[in-house]
Amino acid sequence: MTTVTTVTPLPRPWWLALLRAPLARQSMRELTYVATGLPLACIAFCYAFGALAFGAALLITFVGLPVLAAGLAGCRALGHLERARARGLLELDVREPEPVRTLRRSSGVMSWIGALLRSGVSWRHLLYALLHLPWSFFSCLAAGASLCAGWGLLTYPAWEWLFPRYADRPALQVGTDGIVLGSRRLAHARALDGPVELAVVAGCGLLVVLLTPWLVRGLVQVDKVLVGGLLGPSWLAARVTELETDRGVVVDTAAADLRRIERDLHDGAQARLVSLAMGLGMAKEKLGEDPRGAATVVEEAHQEVKLALGELRDLARGIHPAILTDRGLGPALSAVAARCTVPVAVTVELPQRPAAAIEGIAYFTVSELLQNISKHSGARHASVEIWRSGERLLLQVTDDGRGGASVAAGSGLAGLADRLSAVDGLLMVHSPAGGPTAVTAELPWR
Repeated sequence: MTTVTTVTPLPRPWWLALLRAPLARQSMRELTYVATGLPLACIAFCYAFGALAFGAALLITFVGLPVLAAGLAGCRALGHLERARARGLLELDVREPEPVRTLRRSSGVMSWIGALLRSGVSWRHLLYALLHLPWSFFSCLAAGASLCAGWGLLTYPAWEWLFPRYADRPALQVGTDGIVLGSRRLAHARALDGPVELAVVAGCGLLVVLLTPWLVRGLVQVDKVLVGGLLGPSWLAARVTELETDRGVVVDTAAADLRRIERDLHDGAQARLVSLAMGLGMAKEKLGEDPRGAATVVEEAHQEVKLALGELRDLARGIHPAILTDRGLGPALSAVAARCTVPVAVTVELPQRPAAAIEGIAYFTVSELLQNISKHSGARHASVEIWRSGERLLLQVTDDGRGGASVAAGSGLAGLADRLSAVDGLLMVHSPAGGPTAVTAELPWR
């Protein structure tokens, strides 16, 4: 027997993260992103503004539309570059937006121009090119000023002797005019050239150096919002993709259920009915010659009928139990819990019954989870709770078993999560090694 021990790394103290931030790889990538963003933003702004202004000015002629379309196409190309830059430096995975789609039964240059002008994605790329320049300029200015000030103050003890020796001026002075660098000696100002002053200035510089990566990190969060909101796929396109995926899951699930029903009928009830027909045929032949033997065959056929009816009843319950239709989730789940090998406490608090489809999904979700508890958990007790929260139906199945359940690919819980996602549902599993296990499912009420 192999024992797997999971070691959870201890969280790093905040002061260690603060000290390591200036030389951390993430900080270097973010600073590189801010530094390279300004020249690219200038190029993109000049291109987008020029294309927009030139195309708008030429709209009185036919040339304006192709110019605008070419400008939008160029903005989409620049957006592809920005997504690649964000992916490489910020590790921001932004999906490609939907491509330009021309109308059906039309092709050629005019169709392509019309598709570009109708595309909301193209105009969002243009908007990004116009908005990114002022923000990139502010980010570079803030990050550069903080970086220069921090390292300048930190290294002040190493270079403060330059100004008095070669320019006959004090390096830093503090007075009523604030902090002055390299000017003439001001009245009522104090030069920072003593050991204490040098230590204070260097300490302030160290603090600014340590805080600069966090300032840059805050600045790039705005860039992430701009890239994800303007250069990624629209909400509608993402929703269509999600629904297409969910439709595929529903189709695959329905096909799997049909195959399971066909297999159960072929291997169970159908085989028993064939045996029953053969037995009744034998009884018919023996009825005149051997009545006692015929009675024995009829008795065996009667037992086969009982078994076939039981299998058909179980099969019908697996498709959609009558008790669920007639009495609702509470009695139906109580019946499922009674068949579980582990004692199960069922609590259903619903003011009314949800939609029939949602009710069926909740029933089969709980049924499958209880089967997993019976087969794999080794639990002594389990509980099922169902309640309504707003427009969502929530259910939670817990047990005190050995734990270790996961929604990893290939597991039964992964298939269950796919089924729930097909109706905008969620499945959350909390099952540490050694237990307990809590599986929470969330479904729409309607």
